[in-house]
Order: sequence, then structure tokens, then C-alpha cells
Amino acid sequence: MTDDDPRDRDAGHGQDDHPFSEGEGFDDPEGFDLDPPELSVDPSEVDPIDSRVLTELLDERQLGTENVDVGELIDVGLSYIEINRYEQATETFERAAQFADDERVEQEARVNKGAAHAELEEYDAAIGAYREALDIDADADHTASAETNLAYALWESGRSEQALEHAERAVERDQRFGQGWYNRGFFLLERGLAEDAIDSFDNALRLGFRNAEVLEEKARALEEVGEDERAEEVAEEAREMREEAEEELVRDRQRARNG
Repeated sequence: MTDDDPRDRDAGHGQDDHPFSEGEGFDDPEGFDLDPPELSVDPSEVDPIDSRVLTELLDERQLGTENVDVGELIDVGLSYIEINRYEQATETFERAAQFADDERVEQEARVNKGAAHAELEEYDAAIGAYREALDIDADADHTASAETNLAYALWESGRSEQALEHAERAVERDQRFGQGWYNRGFFLLERGLAEDAIDSFDNALRLGFRNAEVLEEKARALEEVGEDERAEEVAEEAREMREEAEEELVRDRQRARNG
């Protein structure tokens, strides 16, 4: 979940809610990146905004059965994600999983496939992909990412109790998984356990998982326990962080136009 916020009350879930790998395995769950790698496209030849052309280039990178490079397939799937071609991504990750001769690589492909299904709001399919990933190696350290993504998909499917269970498992798998602590805090808060939720949010922040969503949820939890002054301080920090992010986005767009 992939993956990094289990919900957005007003606008639904965006890409940041479904974390994908970087195509380099899961040796460090905290390295799970929300932004797939850049497409290997020569900007002098192809307008990067033209997703139709990019899709054709990606299709050309799909290898024949007799010469499958699983790492290449995963990169292709991540590139499909970058241009919001989620259906093609699910097909590519499935193909990668089928041809993988390394269980860790197969697990990576299936977690990514689940995240792509989640982007399509195909939560049953996402749940199935995450469970397949966990069945491959349920004891590996990197299963924390699969567990937290599964928690998100279960929550979206209305199975909040199961969602909390898997959020708990995510942090059991990896105590330093900041996103997992945030998700755990969110589900606890939804169950009315605000004090426990605050502890989880604090763990996420200590581990470097710091963004406006975490701060906003912590502020909400503080309000629930009657700490209004602290809640307002944290909420103000969240507002400032959002404003800074918006200003940076504007600067990036201006630089892109000038470039």
C-alpha cells in the first residue's frame, strides 16, 4: 500500500498510495520508491508527453518467450506505471513473475502487479497478487511492503479489521518500515484507538516517513485525545509542508517550460 497513505478522503487515492519497487529487488524495504524510474527515451526523438508513442516504445521492449529478461520486464512495467498505463503494467508484471527463476524477483513482480491493480481500483485482484507474493516467502524482510499494501487493499474493500491485522504484520516484519507505522496508525485511529495511533505516527516520523498526510493524521489523533493545542501546532506544520510542496511544484513547472 503502494505504495504511501492508505486513504484520501476527498479525492480518492493517487499513485503515492500504491508504492512500487525500483526494479532492483527489496533488499531494503525503506527503499521502496513511489516514483518509478525515468523512461529510457531520447527527448530529442520523442515528446515525453506523448504517452501513445511511449507505449509503443515500451511494447517493443517486451521480449520474446525464448529470450526473457525478467529485470527488463519489471522496468517496462514500472515505465507503464509512469504513464498511467496500469492494465499493461499488470500484464507485464504477471509475465515477469511467470518467467522469474528467483523467488525474490517473482515476489517483487507480484507486489508491483498488486499495486497496479490497486491503481485501477481492482482491489480483489490486488489482494490476490499480494497474497501470492506473501505465499512465495512469507518470512522475508521485504514482505513488509506486501503486508502494508495488502492492508490498504483490504481497507478499500471494506475489510477494516483484516486491514489492521496486516498493518500490524507489516511493522512486525520490519520495525524500521516508516510507511508501515503510518498505515498502522491510520487504521488504529479509524478504530478509535487514538493514543496508540499517535505512538505509531511518532514512530513513522522518527523513521523519516515525514509528509503532510502523516502530520494531518497525527493532528486528528491529538484532537481525539483532547490535546487541542498540540493538534493545532502539528496541523500548522502540515499546512506549511503542503504550501512548500505546492510552491516547489510551480517552480518545477516553470523550469520545465523555460527548458
